[in-house]
Amino acid sequence: MGSSVIDRSRSATISWRALGTSVVLRVTDGSAAGVARTAVERELAAIDRACSRFRPDSELMRLNARAGRPTRVGPVLLEALELALRAARLTDGDVDPTVGRALELIGYDRDWHQLEPAPPIASPLPAPRTAARIEARMHEGWRTVRLDRETATVTLRRGVRVDLGATAKAWAADRGAAAAARAGDCGSLVAVGGDVATAGPPPAAGWPIRVTDDHRDDGDGDGLAQVVVIFSGGLATSSTTVRRWKHAGRAHHHIIDPRSGLSARAEWRTVSVACADCADANIASTAAIIRGRAAIGWLTELGLPARLVAENGHTTELAGWPEP
Repeated sequence: MGSSVIDRSRSATISWRALGTSVVLRVTDGSAAGVARTAVERELAAIDRACSRFRPDSELMRLNARAGRPTRVGPVLLEALELALRAARLTDGDVDPTVGRALELIGYDRDWHQLEPAPPIASPLPAPRTAARIEARMHEGWRTVRLDRETATVTLRRGVRVDLGATAKAWAADRGAAAAARAGDCGSLVAVGGDVATAGPPPAAGWPIRVTDDHRDDGDGDGLAQVVVIFSGGLATSSTTVRRWKHAGRAHHHIIDPRSGLSARAEWRTVSVACADCADANIASTAAIIRGRAAIGWLTELGLPARLVAENGHTTELAGWPEP
């Protein structure tokens, strides 16, 4: 969410909006920009049709509506669900795709741009106790999802709602970057809402990326921005400071702690992680927000370069992440 791309080369850069957020495409060969953009748009459109929680005609909406019954799904949604369940396994359930009902209960039932903005407070106020009790009955967890790849069939327990926001956007960046590199026969970078993926040969000096709370910030903002360079893989940033809204008089953000069904009470305002691909980077950064201080040891043990920014602006760099 908080990474933006810096263009310091002669490579072509194109920006547009998709999946409810900003998209940036960079290619090392400017003459390939047109075909590369077409390839990225095709990937993002397919993911939107399959995985959107806000499109009434999406496959995911149909799957959620049929909770309790086996449902055949297409290959894109099937792969997206496999990734989401893998994220849950890797994080011991901290990144859980079955938090859709919890998001609805705290007001995230439509595109967040349509929600009432919340003030930039340090952490969300607790949701009403009634909402927490309802969620405790409804939320069953990722282990209840039954996925049969051979028959392309998925079964959700009755009352469960799947949300793929913790994995699908970063996965879209990975798929988009790979598609652009194939179509243009060149190096490519795709950023979807600040989650950054690369494919193909990079520029000689690498891909410079500005890491911030908000990927829309092109300057230093509050002074916490940092520029890093990657040559391959992906970089993702999870933040509790940007995607915030008010519901029933209380402030919330979009990173849900599955144990409570409420917005995570974050130790960190922003966590950025670099990994072999953007999807895994985003899984790690999201889990780190939920784990709080325990994320330091977890990320260190995994050897993932990471930058964690506390509410007071103090930064912690891990596993080779460059110091400011």
